[in-house]
Amino acid sequence: MNQHTPKVTQRAWNSFTYIMFAIATVMMAGGIWSLQASFTAKGYYAMAALMLVYTTAAVTKAIRDKEESDRIYNKIEEARTERMLAEVSAKDED
Repeated sequence: MNQHTPKVTQRAWNSFTYIMFAIATVMMAGGIWSLQASFTAKGYYAMAALMLVYTTAAVTKAIRDKEESDRIYNKIEEARTERMLAEVSAKDED
């Protein structure tokens, strides 16, 4: 049975993504703040930006959860197959 080794992300990559997220947030907030529009329009754009960030994170989590679930299911099926083959092999030896 193959052992699953989790993917390890580097600390530099994680730092880069957090920094880029912070920069993008500041840029979006600055753009909305300096927008020549009513307060209502600015609020609408701010809510849309927040919702976009939230839904991006939610979709990413859903995809990751499905992948992990599939991996666990495949491990269970692989273990069942190995057990079945071991039982058949043991019967053949008898």
